[in-house]
Amino acid sequence: MPLEEEAVVVDMDNIEKNNHPTRRYKRNDSLEIEARTPSHSRDPKGESTTLMLQLAFQSLGIVYGDIGTSPMYVLSSVFPQGIKNNDDVLGVFSLIFYTLTLIPLIKYVFFVLRATDNGDGGTFALYSLLCRYAKVGLLPNKQEEDAQVSNYQLKLPNNREKMASKLKSMLENSHCTKAFLLIATLLGTSMVIGDGVLTPCISVLSAVGGIKEAASSITENQIVWISVAILILLFMVQRFGTDKVGYSFAPIICIWFALIAGIGLYNFIKYDASVIKGLNPKYIVDYFVRNKKEAWISLGGIVLCTTGAEALFADVGHFTVRSIQISMCCVTYPALIFAYAGQAAFLRKNNDLVSATFFKSIPGPMYWPMFVVAVLAAIIASQAMISGTFSIIQQSLSLGCFPRVQIIHTSEKYEGQVYIPEVNYFLMIACIAITIGFKTTTEIGNAYGIAVVFVMTLTSAFLILIMVLIWNTHIILVIAYALIIGSVELIYLSSVLYKFDQGGYLPLAFAVLLMFIMLIWNNVYRKKYYYELDHKISQEKLRDIACDTSLCRLPGLAMFYSELVQGIPPIFEHFIQNVPALHSVLVFVTIKSLPISKIQREERFLFRRVQPKELNVFRCVVRYGYTDVRNEQEPFEKLMLERLKEFIVNENYCLQDVSDGEAKVQEGAEKEIEIIEQASRAGVVHLVGENEVIARKGAGIWRRIMIDYSYNFLKKNLRETEKLFDIPQQRMVKVGMTYEL
Repeated sequence: MPLEEEAVVVDMDNIEKNNHPTRRYKRNDSLEIEARTPSHSRDPKGESTTLMLQLAFQSLGIVYGDIGTSPMYVLSSVFPQGIKNNDDVLGVFSLIFYTLTLIPLIKYVFFVLRATDNGDGGTFALYSLLCRYAKVGLLPNKQEEDAQVSNYQLKLPNNREKMASKLKSMLENSHCTKAFLLIATLLGTSMVIGDGVLTPCISVLSAVGGIKEAASSITENQIVWISVAILILLFMVQRFGTDKVGYSFAPIICIWFALIAGIGLYNFIKYDASVIKGLNPKYIVDYFVRNKKEAWISLGGIVLCTTGAEALFADVGHFTVRSIQISMCCVTYPALIFAYAGQAAFLRKNNDLVSATFFKSIPGPMYWPMFVVAVLAAIIASQAMISGTFSIIQQSLSLGCFPRVQIIHTSEKYEGQVYIPEVNYFLMIACIAITIGFKTTTEIGNAYGIAVVFVMTLTSAFLILIMVLIWNTHIILVIAYALIIGSVELIYLSSVLYKFDQGGYLPLAFAVLLMFIMLIWNNVYRKKYYYELDHKISQEKLRDIACDTSLCRLPGLAMFYSELVQGIPPIFEHFIQNVPALHSVLVFVTIKSLPISKIQREERFLFRRVQPKELNVFRCVVRYGYTDVRNEQEPFEKLMLERLKEFIVNENYCLQDVSDGEAKVQEGAEKEIEIIEQASRAGVVHLVGENEVIARKGAGIWRRIMIDYSYNFLKKNLRETEKLFDIPQQRMVKVGMTYEL
């Protein structure tokens, strides 16, 4: 909304008048005045049946690309040494059927999707729910006012059990538990980012490998280089966003599901309809009795049928829970069951073709159409995981858990579509290196399995905490979930870890490196914050500075940025000592992230006036959720000034004396607003505090490595604050200061 050049006529009818006229704000070291506009609930995206079905159709192209392409490589990963007994096919089909039913369908669709954070999902959503209910978060910038945000509130059952209270108390009183939860969240996040590296490799390599069935002269190296060329092209087009091509994703994946289901049904009828016997879990027992250790090792290949199940939860924010449930139950799950049943029937008659089951089982006339759709589906699956990686890193950055990188929003219509240049090139180099290094899907599958199962296990652990702490779920149901789903996932995890030296080390090494970077950044971030908190300028000191007659007051409005929420940072005093001048209106701005996904724009700004009133000095905390947009698409400067005017009007009404009439209050508010507008017309200057950090004298070697080398290396080689928040270069002044931590 553009700022008016004329004086604003304040609409007093829209101001709350139900406060007591003699009310005074309590004074403490937090911002007392909170946004008093009505809260809005999350927009229910499509309550009508038509819109719900439309969202369910669109979700096919975004959510299910990964799990939908898994039939291309699952059975070849299960039988790397070939099929020794024909009945093993029935045992494996039975395992695939019950794994798909238990994990993607029952666990994610009917349990995990309930644990959304105001409609958004993912590892950070689970962590944010725990942080809001119990004081387990380690981020230092907490305020009592945050709990007043409408989306911050949790709907809790009325009857709280003793077990929930005891568990909450245990979590809140243990620093080790808090640190463990943060580390587990970061490790899980790192594993999901690892999926963003491995999905393009295995999906594209599996799809392109099918060309050998039509051109046997194609060598393995040629397939690898064709895959590399597709991957390079895929990453190069990321900067354009997926908005324009997004509409083509759902029809292609829908065609893909129709083809794999149809071919599966064809093979089921043609080769061996008796594979329906695989629905009897007895064949799972027979498979393990017959193969023993080899059967347990093969679980690492079977679990690949669930790849992308985490995307059901992570991408729910773009759709709705009901639309995801409809698309999974009505399209994805049946199509996958038909596909695997058809492959099992084919293998019962063709044991020797297990290494290329998917393409060998395609009827001749359907080969080329299927090959083209397979390549497109693999690209879409890769695109979905790459976009998901960008979103996860955006969340990590918002909560101070990732080094500063540039977030570019590629769509004005869909705010969740983001592009991160530095991460994109890193993912591209990693994908190319893995594809060239491993060459086949077998070892990539070993690596992929560890990443998939670890994230699933972590999600279950967080979900059990939420069931006990927040949902107040009956203890029998909690135990049943832990025994059935939890134990199955732990068995799968033990199997994939067995292949650690066969490629399984890759996601763990990648996740540990990434988690190490995130922990260093978060640790130094918190140390720097506490340093500023310990050395903050008191209110009395700030008044003395502002009232100093030797201090020159310049026309204009200055916005002084800092990370400190409670108090004025020491860097401001450093600035005044070197530049003894102060603008006629000064606003201390702190941009803060809360452990919730979105914050309504009306509740974003918290203001406080620094007394005396004549100084025209204000403090402002700007609150964002971890998926909120912070860039040029949101007119931050203009919006903040409008909210400042509303605050002034609210304050004049709330602080009026009993003897003051409405006309007098309105006149006082209009005079102050005129001062703000005159200052903004004179010019708005952005003062950015750029504090360098070094290890204090006498610090240990670990602290020096962490601060002087690791943190400062990341800080110098990544984005700077003004680029991150799109501060205008021509109106920006940097203020530097060194902190010894």
